[in-house]
Amino acid sequence: GVVGGQAAAIADAMDIAADAFRRGGRLFYIGAGTSGRLGVLDASECPPTFGPDPEMVQGIIAGGAPALTRSQEGAEDSPEAGAREMDDRSVAPRDFVVGIAASGTTPYVHGALHRARAIGARTAIIACTPPPASLLAVCDVTIVAVVGPEVVTGSTRLKAGTATKLVLNTITTGAMILLGKTYGNLMVDMRATNAKLADRAERMMMEVAGVSRAEAKELLLRAGGVVKTAIVMQLLGVGREDAERLL
Repeated sequence: GVVGGQAAAIADAMDIAADAFRRGGRLFYIGAGTSGRLGVLDASECPPTFGPDPEMVQGIIAGGAPALTRSQEGAEDSPEAGAREMDDRSVAPRDFVVGIAASGTTPYVHGALHRARAIGARTAIIACTPPPASLLAVCDVTIVAVVGPEVVTGSTRLKAGTATKLVLNTITTGAMILLGKTYGNLMVDMRATNAKLADRAERMMMEVAGVSRAEAKELLLRAGGVVKTAIVMQLLGVGREDAERLL
C-alpha cells in the first residue's frame, strides 16, 4: 500500500532511468547499511535478468565491499565519502543517481546527491520518512514510502527494507521494459549462463517462435545465446547479423 502510493514518483524514476540508458548513461544506487546492500543487490541482478552491461546499473555502499557482509556503521557519517564516490565513478550529466536512506538523513547519501546535482546528473531519493528540505532541493524525484514504526524499533532492515526493495525492483524492471528488454512478460534479453537459464531460454523460444526443443537449441546456438535475436531469426527467416541489425 505505501509503495503503491508512490506509483507516480516511481514511474518518474523509471522514465529518467530509461532516458539515461538511452543517452549512454548509468543508474547508480547509493546508500549505507541495509539501504546500500539492497541497492547493490538490485544492481547485481540486472545483467542476468535483462542482459545489460554490468556497468549500466551500479550499486554503491558506504564502506565498500566489506560492508556487504559485515556492518560498517561509521561509514554512513561522511558526506565527503559520498561525494568522493561520485567523482571516483566519473558521474556525468547523462547519469541518474538514486540515493537510498530509510531515515532520509544519512550524511553519506546527502553528500553523494549534492555532488551529483552539482555535476548536473539527475537525482532521486528513496526514503521511508520525509527527507529534510535541504535534500529535497537537490532531487528531481522523491519517493517516500512511510512504513511506520518497525517491529523492532529502529531496525530499518525490516519494513523499511522490504518497501525499499519493492521500489528498487520496480524502477529497474520498468526501465528495462521501456528499453525493450522484455517481450510480453518474458525476459528475452537474459543471458543463459547456467543450465536453468538455458532451459528457460529454450522454453521461451518454443513458446514465442513455435519451434521444437531441438530447433530452439540450434537457433540459440546460432544466435549466440540471445533469445530475442533467435526469435527474430526464426520469425523473419534471417541470419544473426540481419536480426541484430533489425533489433
